[in-house]
Amino acid sequence: MKTPSNNNFEDKYIKARKQVEELKGFYYNLISYCLVIPFLIFINYRTYWGFHWFWFPMIGWGMGLAFHAYHVFVNNGIFGKKWEERKIEQFMREEEEQKHWQ
Repeated sequence: MKTPSNNNFEDKYIKARKQVEELKGFYYNLISYCLVIPFLIFINYRTYWGFHWFWFPMIGWGMGLAFHAYHVFVNNGIFGKKWEERKIEQFMREEEEQKHWQ
C-alpha cells in the first residue's frame, strides 16, 4: 500500500523527470539550430548569393526556439508553479501577521 509520503515522492519524481525531458528537448533543438543554420547559410552562399533565403528558416526556427526556451525556463522555471505557490504562501503569511498586530 502506498503511503501519502511515498506517493508525494513519486509525484515529485515524475514532475522532475518531465522537466528534465523538456530541458533535454530544448538543448537538442538548440544544438540542431546551431548546426543546421550555418549549413543553410553555406548552401545559400555556394549556390546563389543574390537572394538570401537562409533568413526565412533562421528567423522561423529562431522564433520557435525562443518560444521553446520560454516554455522551459520561464513558464516552468523561474516564474513557474513553484514560484507562484511560494508567493501565495508568502502573501498569506504576511496577511496573517498583519491580522495579529491589529
